[in-house]
Amino acid sequence: MIDYIQKPWPWYVAGPIIGLMIPVLLLIGNKSLGISSSLRHICAACLPAKIPFFQYNWKKEAWNLFFVAGVLLGGYIAANLLTPVGYEVQVNAKLLTELQQYGIIHHESLLPQDIFNWSSLLTLKGFLLMIVGGFLVGFGTRYAGGCTSGHAIMGLSNLQWPSLVATCCFMAGGFIMANLIMPIILKL
Repeated sequence: MIDYIQKPWPWYVAGPIIGLMIPVLLLIGNKSLGISSSLRHICAACLPAKIPFFQYNWKKEAWNLFFVAGVLLGGYIAANLLTPVGYEVQVNAKLLTELQQYGIIHHESLLPQDIFNWSSLLTLKGFLLMIVGGFLVGFGTRYAGGCTSGHAIMGLSNLQWPSLVATCCFMAGGFIMANLIMPIILKL
C-alpha cells in the first residue's frame, strides 16, 4: 500500500490545504467556509416555512450542503477505504495512562468505544457527553454566530475581530472542558 495512506498527513501538508480553501471560496463566489450554518439550511429546506428563523432563501446557500456532503464522504472514504486493515490510532503513552484511570481502555478507533456507543447513551456519563454536550455545541455555535471552522479559519483569515474573540473563547472553553470538567464526567 502507498506510504501516505498508511500514516496521517502531517500538519504542514493538511493545514495549508485547508488554508488554501479560503482564497478559493472567496475567488469563486465570495463564499464563506463554515459548517454549522448547514444545519440551518437543512432545516429550512425540510421544515415548514412557519418558523420565522427558517424563512430565508436557503437555496442561495445550497453549495454549502454539497460542501458538507463532501466532508462527510471524504471522512468515510478516509476512514473506511484508505485506512489499512488493522490500523490503530496512535495515542501518547502518558495520555493512555490517564485514560485508563477513567476506564477508557479501548482506543483503537477515533472515538473510544468505552464512551461512544449506544449502550453508553443511556448512562449519565453518556447522556452528559453526547446529548448535553451536543446541545451545548449547537447552542454555542448559534450564539457565537458560527463554528470553529467559520471563525478560526475563515474569520481570522479575514481579520474579523468577532472571530478572534470567538476563537479565543472556543480555545478557553476547550481547555477548561478537557482539563477540568471532562475528568469529573469520566469518573461518573
